[in-house]
Amino acid sequence: MSVATFDILLASLRSGLTFQDTTMRRSISPEERLLLTLRFLATENSFASLHYEYLLGNSAISGIVCHTCQLIWQRLREAVMPTPTADDWLRIADGFYQSSQFPNCIGALDGKHISVKKPPHSGSQYLNFKQYFSIVLLALVDSNYRFIIVDIGAYGSTADARIFCSSRMGERLRANQLALPEPRRLPGSSASAAPFVIVADEGFALSPHVMQTFPRRDLDDRKRIFNYRLSRARRYVECAFGILSNKWRVFLSSLQLSPQNATLVIQACVILHNFTRIHDAPSEPEVAPFPTTTSVGLDHNPQGRPGSAGLAVRELFADYFISREGALSWQLNSIRGTRR
Repeated sequence: MSVATFDILLASLRSGLTFQDTTMRRSISPEERLLLTLRFLATENSFASLHYEYLLGNSAISGIVCHTCQLIWQRLREAVMPTPTADDWLRIADGFYQSSQFPNCIGALDGKHISVKKPPHSGSQYLNFKQYFSIVLLALVDSNYRFIIVDIGAYGSTADARIFCSSRMGERLRANQLALPEPRRLPGSSASAAPFVIVADEGFALSPHVMQTFPRRDLDDRKRIFNYRLSRARRYVECAFGILSNKWRVFLSSLQLSPQNATLVIQACVILHNFTRIHDAPSEPEVAPFPTTTSVGLDHNPQGRPGSAGLAVRELFADYFISREGALSWQLNSIRGTRR
């Protein structure tokens, strides 16, 4: 984080970090409170080690970190991670098409397990399939590695698909309340209009708005190309998690916090990730507008089983990726392992 970005962050939080001096002692300044919190988030230092660096008690450090993290989430969430509008979804889709050549993609979805100490009397609720205790950060990410929507705090033992289905994001998607644009034709195609979709791995259920790869058995070139193209778009969420963990190194070791306080830390890091991407990252390249067409073809709310509707959308994308309009010159070499 640059000095200029720190100053902007401090100005946004100063009023919430300022406390009154008393006759007994002077309050800790906003600058020191923010520096202490950033030091904790950006390193693997414990409260005990920060006690020697800042000459503050462990309980005082804990209170400062949790309060500042909560303030970061409350003050900056609407500024750096606002609720997307239809125009925002279109901008995100244009970004994915420019960077990964996957049209009508409004985000890459995945979950990340954040290691925490075992909460008392929790049994195996937080024990994940990798055999450590965790809470889950479920995130939708754009092509600039920024978080669009997050769900934080689910038990580590819960599968990503179940977390998504029970999350507010999943519920609003099923109820058609995410302000998604109307379906549009894929670039250069005269086939039916395709809905806007989220790309995810095989751990998520296939639906008209959530695409996953074809099963790995009996794959022909058409299916392999679709899987390759989807994976190129899905990598952005994996990269975003990697950037998050390497910048905010508190995630490199287990959080020695209660689940409630661990959730505050994760929320703050997500907001700070977007904040630094906005203020420290180089300016974004100009994205060419996506060609617009009239919406025809697939019903926005298909009838019948959701699985069959999702299959139809996946087949539409698979056909497009091998067509003259949608094929990439290197995709066959890539799936056959003969890239030059």
